[in-house]
Amino acid sequence: MNKGFQFKQFSIVDNGCGMPVSTDGVLLGAWANAGEHDAVLDIGTGTGLLSLMMAQRFPHAQITAIDIDQHAVNCARDNSEQSAWQNRINVIHQDIIQWRNGPLFDTIICNPPYFNSGEQASDQRRATARHTDTLSHDSLLKVIKAHLFPHGQAHLILPSVEADQLSAKAHEHDLYCQRLTLVKPTPAKPVSRKLMTLTATKPDKCQENTLVIQEDGAYTVDFVALTRDFYLKM
Repeated sequence: MNKGFQFKQFSIVDNGCGMPVSTDGVLLGAWANAGEHDAVLDIGTGTGLLSLMMAQRFPHAQITAIDIDQHAVNCARDNSEQSAWQNRINVIHQDIIQWRNGPLFDTIICNPPYFNSGEQASDQRRATARHTDTLSHDSLLKVIKAHLFPHGQAHLILPSVEADQLSAKAHEHDLYCQRLTLVKPTPAKPVSRKLMTLTATKPDKCQENTLVIQEDGAYTVDFVALTRDFYLKM
């Protein structure tokens, strides 16, 4: 069955895509920065959610969405073609690691595979989307470095432990944390996700803040402010 998700300005049909719409994706798409005329690369686009969010937020950005899975590429193309921004989103079927002659980008955005170990999902598409077998953190950092302009920014979301592991490796690729948001489900719960911006220019200090999603059974003011342009009921 094709599952649909309706946002304020576009809709997503996942068609059995490996990584359907998630809070992680929405958080990253709403949080990431880009310039008005930036060239944006969406690595592992899946349904095309991040590309559509960036197209909505940055009206003149040109977006390249790339995925290793042909099924995901078809899904992302279908979703972009049903949107108001299909002329600014180019979906490519490509293994990003092998895309050696690809262009440089001002902005890279990625909700990457994050499980380094453990039992994999039986569905191969979901396993590819969730496990680092096809895109390790080292490989992802190499790709970011290879395709990012010197002035550019790369925006990622990862579970807390995996985010720390990737951040520790980033300097080996001459990439540095510029901005970091610690995401907590509630005030009492530990940090579950980290949103990070990597750049090739080492900042004096990484800008850090915390985002709490829910408090007292309701979405927080900060979460609503971040996502209200997308979620229907915000």
